[in-house]
Amino acid sequence: MTALTQSPTMGDVLKYSENPNYTNEAVTLLTGTNYKVGSVLGKITASGKYKLAAVGAVDGSAVAVAVLLTATDATAGDATGVILARGPAIVSKAALVFDATVNDAPKTATKHAELTAALIVPRTSA
Repeated sequence: MTALTQSPTMGDVLKYSENPNYTNEAVTLLTGTNYKVGSVLGKITASGKYKLAAVGAVDGSAVAVAVLLTATDATAGDATGVILARGPAIVSKAALVFDATVNDAPKTATKHAELTAALIVPRTSA
């Protein structure tokens, strides 16, 4: 029998949000990546565009400030996606998608703390 799989959805990531009209925003995602739902994003200072929050990035995007709520393919050019930009909100730790540079527990904990500063609280259970 063939097993069916379903891609993650916003409901897998977002466990609580006070008011989507306040917490969510449509933003421009930087070209070059097929962003998955739950991607942890940083904001590029010069352009205001978002990309995966990478450890050591020097363009301002090193700090995690948002979580992507819609899968967005920006491989061929900049694209618009919907992000959880601020809280109060709760997201699932297990559903978060990190840049490849976030590759150990201390770096992941740092990204969780950065999101918490934006009142986006990562939790194991909601």
